[in-house]
Amino acid sequence: MRRIYVFTVLLALVLLIFTGQVFAANNYALYAYNSKPILDWDPSVMFSNGIVVLNNTYETLLRYDPLEDKFINVLATDYQKSNDGLTWTFTIRKGVKFHDGTDLNAEAVKFSVDRTISMGQGASFIWASVDSIKVLDEYTVQFNLKYPAPLDLICASGYAAFIMSPTAVKSHPDDWFNTANEAGTGPYMLERSNNDEEIILTRFDDYWQGWKGKHYEKVVIKQISEVATRRQLIEQGAADVTLELTPEDVEALKNNPDVKIITSPSFENLSFFMNTQKAPLNNKLVRQALSYAFPYQDVIDICSGGYATQSTGPVPHGLWGHSEELLQYSKNLEKAKQLLDEAGYSGGMDLLLTYMSGDESERKAAELFKAELSKLNINLSIRGMPWESQWALARSENEDERQDIFVMYWWPDISDPAAFLYPTYHSEDEVFFNLGYWNNTEFDNLLDKASELSGIDRARAEETVVKAQEVFLEDAPSILVYDKQYVRATYKTFKGFEINPSYPNVVFFYDTFPGE
Repeated sequence: MRRIYVFTVLLALVLLIFTGQVFAANNYALYAYNSKPILDWDPSVMFSNGIVVLNNTYETLLRYDPLEDKFINVLATDYQKSNDGLTWTFTIRKGVKFHDGTDLNAEAVKFSVDRTISMGQGASFIWASVDSIKVLDEYTVQFNLKYPAPLDLICASGYAAFIMSPTAVKSHPDDWFNTANEAGTGPYMLERSNNDEEIILTRFDDYWQGWKGKHYEKVVIKQISEVATRRQLIEQGAADVTLELTPEDVEALKNNPDVKIITSPSFENLSFFMNTQKAPLNNKLVRQALSYAFPYQDVIDICSGGYATQSTGPVPHGLWGHSEELLQYSKNLEKAKQLLDEAGYSGGMDLLLTYMSGDESERKAAELFKAELSKLNINLSIRGMPWESQWALARSENEDERQDIFVMYWWPDISDPAAFLYPTYHSEDEVFFNLGYWNNTEFDNLLDKASELSGIDRARAEETVVKAQEVFLEDAPSILVYDKQYVRATYKTFKGFEINPSYPNVVFFYDTFPGE
């Protein structure tokens, strides 16, 4: 079996190196991604990996730089808000074309946001504060809100804030997007999708920022699940950028003069979502016990190589609403055993954990957890799955089929703590990303209140978010593992790349260029 695996890796490497050399010769950039780069092509619906593709083919009104706490004008050149925070007026950039050749205007902005709201899928909830959108003139659009909300952050979201061509949408059937089509204004157009595992983008000649200076003509974003292959591709210069390497790989690559390791703070954390609707994890005491059984520091040291910090609450370090005063679970097997005895599960149990195949950090964390649980007579079965299969199982209509523990990284749609927590922990009528199936009315009410306060009184909103996290930690729907630091490996000729934690895993390829 090992010979077959090695042969498979080498064959993939040979093919990709050859492909990479062709790309380089033709001014291509290759992003070796660890999973399928897109699961849904509809910009109103996409709420997963597609962030890495659609943020190069579409644009938003604004872009947010959280490290500088400033906004960058993209499709909007200016905006104002009323004193009560209920009316926001945006001036739309002139001279911008969609990929179908039609012009961007205020009507297109209204159409795009109205469509996303009406479809009610993906991250459409970010627009919950919007009461109506009014076109004041060809290049001016007004948002009227039901309650104050940080609309500038919302308009800069990496999800559900994309502006699309009304002509393209109206002139095609409803499933047009998901036959691999796009209708954005971004610097790159979709050239080809190979089963959504390899996305090839080509430059949009009429892009409003132009193509003076050095830029990549084409971009390839390709699923490379094997960590060893991603590392070798970077070392050989067949790939330009990759992510999710093992700590050992990162340390080794630091000594390679052909490779650059780039690190940055992130708003991304790793959590083990526990199935709160199925025994034995529908018992709060059992969930607390598992939280005390987790080997936090071992996972940080071994799985992240120290490029992480143990989570304190579900809001990550660096994002407002985070508090160091919250309860932080630590490994305490005696406490875990006491809670299991109290819950009536001292005789042991069998649990199924799923993680995304290809992610070595998740796999190692699960293995370390399994070893600790065995000391409590708990048998943890670990199953690595492609992301789309893992997610499909978690959303199975047959609740008995669903996993007991779902391992997943989470990052913000907008840089707001209430919005960060909403998709994964607010009650859902239909399962989407609340993959612990948690339903807590007190938490929901506090989160809703914080969301309404965030547009006018950040201090009060922050206090409310902290209270919501106190409720969360008592009920323990997830094991909060760590807040990660981003680590990216790039080949020496890949220039201009900077990490923006508000757009996790995204490479804004227009800002990059080939160098020496």
